[in-house]
Amino acid sequence: MAPAVNCGTYRCRTARACCWRAAAAAAVMRQDLGPATETPRHHRLKGSLAHGTHRGQTCEQWQIEVTGGGRIWYLLDTARDTCWITFAGTGHPRATDRG
Repeated sequence: MAPAVNCGTYRCRTARACCWRAAAAAAVMRQDLGPATETPRHHRLKGSLAHGTHRGQTCEQWQIEVTGGGRIWYLLDTARDTCWITFAGTGHPRATDRG
């Protein structure tokens, strides 16, 4: 199944390689929600951002770095065998600027 990404949108036209990298990461997430090995661009968040809650379930929170500032954050819900996107943006998330 091909990733559901419209690479004709403005963001994908301006950062096509990054868009495809994010689409590839989304395809991997469909098969294995948490990567076996973390990479600099796909890893668990740390500290107070390491976990989040969705529908009463506490889940690990992961990040995919799409561009230098663009990020996708998602909760890894192993109980429901799915992931929940908590943040997707082109700018660096301010929540990581603490401390």
